[in-house]
Amino acid sequence: MRSYEALFVIRPDLDAEQTQAVIDKFTNLITDNGGEVVQVDKWGKKRLAYEVRKFREGYYVLLQFKGPAAVAQELERVFKITDEVIRYLITRLEEKAS
Repeated sequence: MRSYEALFVIRPDLDAEQTQAVIDKFTNLITDNGGEVVQVDKWGKKRLAYEVRKFREGYYVLLQFKGPAAVAQELERVFKITDEVIRYLITRLEEKAS
């Protein structure tokens, strides 16, 4: 299983309950497709470097997970069609040399 990191920005106009529902949606998607969530790090609301879809700030979430490449592809597909997500980035982490 490969290690991945997904950083995504959620719309700032959602309340705490809706924001948590979006985060749960992605963690459940990873586990349902055979992946394993390692860590969920909620950074909170931060100002964006530039305006994205008329938003000047967003709620940042860093998600570390392990799984096959298909999990990362499915996660990216769902990020694209989810209206609550402003921006996202999925990167594959380097394996540590022994």
